[in-house]
Amino acid sequence: MLDWFIGQETWVQALIAGIFTWSITGLGAALVFFAKSMNRTILNFIYGFAAGVMVAASFWSLLAPGIEWATKNGGLPPWLVVSIGFMAGGLFLYLTDKTIPHLHYGKNQVAEGIHVKLKKTILLVFSITIHNIPEGLAIGVAFGAINKGDAPTAIFASTIAAVTLAIGIGIQNFPEGAAVSIPLRQEGLSRWKSFFYGQASALVEPIMAVIGALLVHSVQFLLPYALSFAAGAMIYVVVEELIPEAQNSQPEANSHHAVFGFMLGFMIMMILDVALG
Repeated sequence: MLDWFIGQETWVQALIAGIFTWSITGLGAALVFFAKSMNRTILNFIYGFAAGVMVAASFWSLLAPGIEWATKNGGLPPWLVVSIGFMAGGLFLYLTDKTIPHLHYGKNQVAEGIHVKLKKTILLVFSITIHNIPEGLAIGVAFGAINKGDAPTAIFASTIAAVTLAIGIGIQNFPEGAAVSIPLRQEGLSRWKSFFYGQASALVEPIMAVIGALLVHSVQFLLPYALSFAAGAMIYVVVEELIPEAQNSQPEANSHHAVFGFMLGFMIMMILDVALG
């Protein structure tokens, strides 16, 4: 099975990995069939956990390989290459936030983007979808970095590194799916509608994974920029959305669960990257 997967085109591998992370989101969203509400402490832990995974993945799976690729390619200093990509990723998410209509999920539901008359639930799903874009892109770029012309051992190592990133994102997608569907259920939607919107929020991941893989595989010099771009976009999501929401609790003592969630998520992703990648 692994040999078959390694032998596939990079965009096919990215598609499979994107479908995997989307399906894990669906499993998390399916928790809405068993619970109508979620304890705020658990939500804090979930948001912190997701943030920890994304921060660790941004460095070990994206920035570090980006620096390595920039060093191999020569030209501009590696630190400048990844800095350009990193800041471009954050700017992209900022412009997306200011353009696409959406409603921040959580307790403080603040509308952003172009004003349109859409249902509150649709705007909430748009919010999660926007923030799943960098995750899908990160998966695609990781698989696009695989050079089929390398030695078999190098191809194997690159594939395992990309798979590790997909597994890490999938792990944090499970609680994220529940964090979408259960609040929608609390808004009055049926269980099936809450599940549908919860899993649909991650549909963008396989799409962005394929786009990212095709882009960097076709234009190799863009690879270090694309890796750092995905990292910048993920860090933007962490700082702008996940951490503030994880700390948004009463009493404030409950926010400590977010800290331990962050540390656990960071540790798990770090172990996956170092041990497998």
